[in-house]
Amino acid sequence: MSSSNESPAVTRFAPSPTGSLHLGNARTALFSHLWARKTGGKFILRIEDTDLERSQDRFRDQLMADMRWLGLDWDEGPDVGGPSGPYRQAERGDFYRTLYEKLSAQGLAYACYCTAEELELSRKLQRMAGKPPRYAGTCRALTTAQRAEREARGLKPSLRFAVPSDRVVEFDDSVHGAQRFASNDIGDFIIRRDDGTPAFFFCNAADDSAMGVTQVLRGDDHLTNTPRQIMILEALGMKIPAYGHVGLLVGEDGAPLSKRHGSTSVHEFRERGFLSVAVLNQLFRLGHTGDTDGWLSAAQMPAHFRPQHLGRAPARFEVSQLMHWQKESLERLSSADIQAWLGGGDSMEFVELVRHNVALPPDAIPWRAVVQGDLAPLGAQEQQLVAAAGSDFFTAAGEAYEQSQGDLKGLTQRLKERTGRKGPELFMPLRVALTGQAHGPELAQLLKLMSPDTVRRRLKSHAQNI
Repeated sequence: MSSSNESPAVTRFAPSPTGSLHLGNARTALFSHLWARKTGGKFILRIEDTDLERSQDRFRDQLMADMRWLGLDWDEGPDVGGPSGPYRQAERGDFYRTLYEKLSAQGLAYACYCTAEELELSRKLQRMAGKPPRYAGTCRALTTAQRAEREARGLKPSLRFAVPSDRVVEFDDSVHGAQRFASNDIGDFIIRRDDGTPAFFFCNAADDSAMGVTQVLRGDDHLTNTPRQIMILEALGMKIPAYGHVGLLVGEDGAPLSKRHGSTSVHEFRERGFLSVAVLNQLFRLGHTGDTDGWLSAAQMPAHFRPQHLGRAPARFEVSQLMHWQKESLERLSSADIQAWLGGGDSMEFVELVRHNVALPPDAIPWRAVVQGDLAPLGAQEQQLVAAAGSDFFTAAGEAYEQSQGDLKGLTQRLKERTGRKGPELFMPLRVALTGQAHGPELAQLLKLMSPDTVRRRLKSHAQNI
């Protein structure tokens, strides 16, 4: 349901299927999704696959699977259809051609035959003259004969938008506020490449308008693209959506989040065993201030989303914070869900025992070894604890174990009587000998899950090797 003072927003997420879903893009998708859900609007998924060389179906399918894993369902999209389809740009060529023809007929677009080498030379000369590099308008006034001569040489033209002179493009950015751009600072830009495929500036803007998008939300690296897109839509007589540009996602060092910071894609965190709701809670707070600091379920997030509190500053992604939300999320899972998350092969007794001592599935591996396998070599601190206890302590522990029949309370009482030790001096070396670790799940419950032969072997080993 929409709130009383907000009209239903139509938002979209428009990724290119050229790689995995980056956390920064996932955050933009989340905010757009929440905006639509908060106001009772629509969320559209559009696949921008006009880069034929880099776009791959496997990336598209993985991207959609990762979005579903996050719970970011869409109302219109390539798999569910909708009134504005198709939702893959590679299938929208006829629509783009109609718009190109309209602009060309009005003299608002023209063929450009400049080669890549000529364009680079022009940019170089402009930089040497202390001017910002932009297209010099070389082909804007070509005669019919001049165009024919170039085509006779086999040159394939791109199509450029003729930027009007002496204009000021103004818009109110929902994050950055009032924006002003002088058209004289923007060179005529390509809207169709020389291979016939549409350029981002063009098809992205045209599709947003044609699909009824009312609010475009994206990273602020696209802020300077917006005046170009507004001019295109004005020239076509199409409705212009509202725009908002959020600060980019950066690593803990303040640099743009990249592979050198570790995992950066939703798929990687999913494969590592992070819960989707943990990732959502982290993304929800990156560049956005809601009205609560507490953990939220996915269903609760739309009500706590505040579009007016989206941030301009870069948002710092910290794995430690994600780990915090992971632990918060695990605490809310049932034992059966924890069992499935760990792989499904553990007994419920084991799950109950370790659930508060694991953050990711691999964290359970050492505790499986404690219960039924071989322990890893002791660390330096653990070796000191065992050595300080002495071999006689572990001989006595073995005898006490036989008499107590696996009951920890009985074992420690008898061990106290035999050695005179109590408190940490008794419990710590016993725990280390049996588990290899000084901390972790309750020793009494671990002891019940261990086989008698495992316990005897470990205590005997320390009795003989100190």
